[in-house]
Amino acid sequence: MRIEQPLGKRGSLKWIQNLVQTHPQALNEQFVRAGALSAGSELKWVSPLKHDAFAEYRDAGFLERIGHPQLVKKMRDFWPNRGPQWDALATEKSGRVYLFEAKAHAAEMKSSCQAGPASRQKIEEACAAAKQALSADPDSNWLTGYYQYANRLAHLGFLREHGIEAWLVFLYFTEDFEMAGPASRAEWRPFIDAAHRHLGLKECAPWVASVFQSVTAI
Repeated sequence: MRIEQPLGKRGSLKWIQNLVQTHPQALNEQFVRAGALSAGSELKWVSPLKHDAFAEYRDAGFLERIGHPQLVKKMRDFWPNRGPQWDALATEKSGRVYLFEAKAHAAEMKSSCQAGPASRQKIEEACAAAKQALSADPDSNWLTGYYQYANRLAHLGFLREHGIEAWLVFLYFTEDFEMAGPASRAEWRPFIDAAHRHLGLKECAPWVASVFQSVTAI
């Protein structure tokens, strides 16, 4: 599914659009330090793009956008319709893909699953598999409190299970004072740590990167 977006006027929608259009290489150094990008390589952003109406993608559209339409049927077996709508997507010449979830203020981190019984069962099964893959506490609650964070992790696990060298990137904007957002990496840290504790994650989950970008630089 392709979902066109308006020009972002504030918050994470504004900043992710600005970053991709005007500073597409701004995150490269952090990615290299995290082991998510080889030195000398560059991200190729595939959404959101101005010439594509800043569209965001989910479900089959997301897989097609990152170059893996062969997984569409398997995705339908894995997750109900209307899965995560990705804030941004990127690829790299080696074949790696990058899935982005962007935040400008701490309240954006909280969410809970609203799915009906049939869909909920499929989601629970997918989350259980992801917990195992990421060595998370199997008894942690992934459907309440930090569900958005959790369902992104589950989709990362799905891609990795099918041989895709994928990374999940949580992009935290700093100094967005219009949204009363954290001013620094240090101010974001307690909110991130709270999510990790709730989800039963170790400090460094494999193939997951937290990166930080000041809005004053974009």
